[in-house]
Amino acid sequence: MKDIIFVKENGVATIKLNRPGHANAFSMEMIKSWISILEEVRDSNDIKVLVLTGVGKAFCAGGDITSMREGQGFIKQNSKEDSIDLNSLGLFRKNSLWKYIQRIPLLLQEIDIPVIAAMNGHAIGAGLDMALMCDVRFASKDAKFGTGYINMGLVPGDGSAYFLPRIIGVDKALDLLWTGDVISAEKAESIGLVTRIYNPQYLMEAVYNYCEKLVQQPQTALRMTKRSLLQSLEMNLKSSLDLVSSHMSIVTELEDYKEKINQK
Repeated sequence: MKDIIFVKENGVATIKLNRPGHANAFSMEMIKSWISILEEVRDSNDIKVLVLTGVGKAFCAGGDITSMREGQGFIKQNSKEDSIDLNSLGLFRKNSLWKYIQRIPLLLQEIDIPVIAAMNGHAIGAGLDMALMCDVRFASKDAKFGTGYINMGLVPGDGSAYFLPRIIGVDKALDLLWTGDVISAEKAESIGLVTRIYNPQYLMEAVYNYCEKLVQQPQTALRMTKRSLLQSLEMNLKSSLDLVSSHMSIVTELEDYKEKINQK
């Protein structure tokens, strides 16, 4: 059975984490497939929206705890091509993070189409980080969320130190990271961690209805809006306005704009 299922239909691509017996915790096959799929999505002209979800009751439990107990991390257990100097395990872990799982947020930054997390169940640790990397997060009301790193004596290695404060603010981010508390979907929505919550049986229907609406939007304007917003987080006001004016000069020359104006 593949650890990741990738399907494409009507402009919408879906990545399904498929280790339900392990709460969709990461395997090396999953990470490598994820990287390859994201590269395909980034370079595709046909995919207009990307959805990330899990198979079974969990969204993603993050790293594989069993292999962590062995001292090498899940990467050693699953990767035969990485040779390890037993005197440099710390450097090996650092390089492994950079080479594998940390490639995912960097690739997602290069993808201009909307990326939707459909959080069908619990998202813990790096599993929550994967959702934070997405543009919006739809969740089941039954789902629970936590960073989990502090409970393992770890620092947040997969992106939450970057994404959490930008999404929910510094104080709330530190609160979740310091305490390791697991919170409900309702609490997550109230602090802005989750965009929308739904009864479990309606979650995927709501996600794909949302995707259908995005597929019908003017695509260049949609993508430039995302790029303008994300880049503006790293800019001053003058630079942001200059970027947006450049984007505006492009979209007003397109047929989408002319059609929309004539409909008014």
